[in-house]
Amino acid sequence: MTVLIDTPHKVSTAELIARLYHTEGKAEIVNGEIVQLMSTGDDPSSAAANIFISLRNYEKRTGSGRANTDNIGYLVSLPNRKSFSPDASFFTGKRAGMKFLEGAPIFAVEVRSDTDHGPNAEREMAAKRADYFAAGTKVVWDVDLLSETPIRSYSSDDPETPRLFKRGETADAEPALAGWRFPVDDLFD
Repeated sequence: MTVLIDTPHKVSTAELIARLYHTEGKAEIVNGEIVQLMSTGDDPSSAAANIFISLRNYEKRTGSGRANTDNIGYLVSLPNRKSFSPDASFFTGKRAGMKFLEGAPIFAVEVRSDTDHGPNAEREMAAKRADYFAAGTKVVWDVDLLSETPIRSYSSDDPETPRLFKRGETADAEPALAGWRFPVDDLFD
């Protein structure tokens, strides 16, 4: 679930980004507004953390890219979106020090909270995936801990047809992360 932060007048992208740096909590710039994202629960947070830990191990093993945790800001230049803040992600661009990263992650993970279900949530998730792909992300995971297939892996090569991963299986983020594997059961540790 999202909450719009009131923007009293149309402002420039630069001003929105400056405001985003001072917005408490997790937020993104969508449709010319700062949209604050709701906090999540224990299980979704643990799932995102376990994915990050696995991505961090992949980063160390391969010596390439950077695994990022929840609440990192990625600045992009789409007509309707200027930033992302995935629950976990992997980035291969330049480091940014204390600033938001420029460009999209190659792999993004969105873990659903208990309120992220139903037709409206499905439309929002599909629109956000389309934005990720337009910005250059190669693979997006839609993680739903309440589903029989907790990981739906969408690829920019075929954005409408997810690969489904259920408990007992091992998921991947091909073609974004060659050789990285994640046991679905680790979402529930």
